[in-house]
Amino acid sequence: MQKAVRVLRFKGINISEEEEEALYVAILLHDIGHGPFSHAMEHSIVNEVNHESISLRLMEKINEEFNGSLTLSIQIFKGDYHRDFLHQLISGQLDMDRLDYLKRDSFYTGVAEGNVNSERLITMLTVVDDALVVEEKGIYSVENFLLARRLMYWQVYLHKTSIVAENLLIRVLQRAKELVEKGEELNASKALSFFLKNKITSENFTPAVLETFSKLDDYDIISAMKEWSNANDFVLRKLSSMIIDRDLLKIKVKNKPFLSNKKENHLKKIKEKYEISDEEARYFIFEGSISNQAYHLNKQNINVLYKSKKIVDIVKATDQFNLEALSKPVIKYFMCYPKYKH
Repeated sequence: MQKAVRVLRFKGINISEEEEEALYVAILLHDIGHGPFSHAMEHSIVNEVNHESISLRLMEKINEEFNGSLTLSIQIFKGDYHRDFLHQLISGQLDMDRLDYLKRDSFYTGVAEGNVNSERLITMLTVVDDALVVEEKGIYSVENFLLARRLMYWQVYLHKTSIVAENLLIRVLQRAKELVEKGEELNASKALSFFLKNKITSENFTPAVLETFSKLDDYDIISAMKEWSNANDFVLRKLSSMIIDRDLLKIKVKNKPFLSNKKENHLKKIKEKYEISDEEARYFIFEGSISNQAYHLNKQNINVLYKSKKIVDIVKATDQFNLEALSKPVIKYFMCYPKYKH
């Protein structure tokens, strides 16, 4: 973000000191609402409360403690500030977050396709009528960025092992919550126990709940699963052990939905193998879909500024047919089920 501010100021874009500080605060805090293991928490221990809304609640809480000094950051974060390009730098299709995580995740996973040229992309940015645009000579860098995004999603973020592990984690927490609601005592940290015992929605997500949520981290979940891998309940014990021992379910990924009899066959096998009920068996056999869309045509478009001053969407500006393909969602279907050998 500091590089982006330097580049834009060099090109004559006026960014005040107040706006600059607000940008840095917003980019630092925009993902602070992510709970342990990120998106898995949004589907299990809290309902209808996504990490963006928790980020906003945390920023508002910090703003109270810092006597309103985050007010401008919050306006920019929400997209309420009149200079739209500041929000685009925080949250857009070519924002600083994406330029950072694609490069970083590419490095740490060893998937070279994600190694985008962030430096060049930032130097190609400019602003017209308070909207972010990319100079014409940056077209190929944007093409590479969008292609890298598509490949990183298939190879890393939507990798089949990641899908199985995240879905197992969601089911571990759902089962734990179900058991606690029935009156079972489960060992867990104080913060995690609170979310297992209470149904939390956007309506009752009070400042006290926010305080408890902020105490949660990955260790709460991992230590709980270590305890639960010895639980009396078969489903919780088995699911927790699968994650702790890295002995995950099998996964099949296809371009078309699975036939209903496939799932029923697996359900029958698992019920017989473990001698469990239909409801319990469904924790081990599930299906879903994954969607990969590298570019959204109608959502904060990436616009290219030509030397003639004409502004054109990247899909129309490029001579690469594959960019139009990248703007169409590709949907794949998966089914997870146990290994039956042991």
